[in-house]
Amino acid sequence: MSRPGKVPDRLAQIVEDFELCEGREKLELLLQYAESLPPLPAWVAADESSLEAVPECMTPVAVAAELVDGGMRFYFKVPAESPTVRGFAAIVEEGLRGATPEQVLDLPADFYLQMGLQEVLTAQRMNGMSAIVAHVKRLAVAQLA
Repeated sequence: MSRPGKVPDRLAQIVEDFELCEGREKLELLLQYAESLPPLPAWVAADESSLEAVPECMTPVAVAAELVDGGMRFYFKVPAESPTVRGFAAIVEEGLRGATPEQVLDLPADFYLQMGLQEVLTAQRMNGMSAIVAHVKRLAVAQLA
């Protein structure tokens, strides 16, 4: 497990929802999140150079971030053909929306293990989730610089 940290309230509620699910219900909830991933905002879609690839992830995942009124916003591009990764990206987007860069940095790197996703996903998918978390933390560091 990672060092102790704090999961922002919005993300903590999502984690709790997954904790209450059993087995296949976790996968179904993850797929529901996949459908809720917001489209890229016009400024990102018009010039995707602001997106950074998450090379450690087997699925082609790209993410951009901005600071809005002191809170982070993350924008993900994940193919529809990768619904579990899309679902996790949607969870990160929703759960960290409005979190300060410091809160993002304080997030335990393996917070998703509390969700029990390792019960329904492969180790390869779990590694991708770890890579996504590490990347959003790097983007938070960049916002502080």
